[in-house]
Amino acid sequence: MPADTVPAVVVRDLTVRYGPSGGTVAVDALNLEARAGEVLVVLGPNGAGKTSTIESLEGYRRPAGGRITVLGLDPIADHRRLTARMGVMLQKGGVYPMLSPRRVLDLFSSYYPEPLPTEALLDLVALRAVAATPWRHLSGGEQQRLSLALALIGRPQVAFLDEPTAGVDPEGRQAIRSVVADLRAQGVCVLLTTHELAEAEKMADRIVILSRGRVVLDGAPAELTAATGTTGLVFGAPAGLDTASLATALGAGARVTEVTGGRYRVTGVSGPATTASLATWLAERDATLSDLVTARTLEEVYFEAVGAVAGQDTEPAPPRAPGGRGWRRGGRR
Repeated sequence: MPADTVPAVVVRDLTVRYGPSGGTVAVDALNLEARAGEVLVVLGPNGAGKTSTIESLEGYRRPAGGRITVLGLDPIADHRRLTARMGVMLQKGGVYPMLSPRRVLDLFSSYYPEPLPTEALLDLVALRAVAATPWRHLSGGEQQRLSLALALIGRPQVAFLDEPTAGVDPEGRQAIRSVVADLRAQGVCVLLTTHELAEAEKMADRIVILSRGRVVLDGAPAELTAATGTTGLVFGAPAGLDTASLATALGAGARVTEVTGGRYRVTGVSGPATTASLATWLAERDATLSDLVTARTLEEVYFEAVGAVAGQDTEPAPPRAPGGRGWRRGGRR
């Protein structure tokens, strides 16, 4: 990607507050950018500010401060112009329950000047077999794939995807990853939120981790998991191993910790000799080595970044304006 490419999304000092006096800060002077042809995945615990940030970018939430541009437009002042150029995928809802995928796509296609054809979209998200089935009778994964199709129907230049793989079966996940890869290849800026770290690592060009309304880490998946400046490894084996004995076998400076049941971290030593000693020690005890990672996992990076915040904060759920987020996905009202 050329270094001088103008960012498709620019956020400067974004602040979002809730409550009658604005005393609850959901997003705290947040800064980020995303470029055309880039898949930016936003991670963070509940309450980190993900939803508030995305709603502000979509123009469905008026921030308390800061500056946002999407495709060079202000999401609120230029909302009508922007909706024709962006796609929004909700995590759930937003579709009339009695309408089938074909009828929903036909309806939403009337909102755009040059929509993607309904039949092509049904094939793209693998819904042709249930094209005549009412929304309420679709599986959770099928509903997710239809929501994705609705986000793509207007040929967006920026796509906001909220938990696109939540509740989706393995085949559906593969289809969604393929669609996201195609969007990237077409030069679309994709901004995606998820709680599924494995999916984030597969799809992201860049990952931003939020905590308490601020960016705490920003980088490519490989950069975040490179374990720069550390030595050691992580491995899986039966729970309850004698970690003190193993540390002694691995040599001076070794420290072994059982992070969770059956998941161990070795620090202080690394390299082929350490791996060989570990395998030998386990074999002598008839303990199976299920896997071994010589760099940090994204899960480790994530929890190191958010720390004790994960699972403790709860982002406020402010009342929505009439229609709320997802009331329409662009085009005419």
